[in-house]
Amino acid sequence: MSPRTLERWRMEGRGPIYLKLGKRVAYSMSTVLEYEQRITHISTSERIQH
Repeated sequence: MSPRTLERWRMEGRGPIYLKLGKRVAYSMSTVLEYEQRITHISTSERIQH
């Protein structure tokens, strides 16, 4: 996804947890994988229950 989407999500309080290092924003791989697991869907009408 685009950096702009991630920027917007951060402002909205959505998306993966991030780390702010000065002006730089970083995401740990484990945090990104955890976020992907949380938003995984089986179909357009059903989320996977974790």
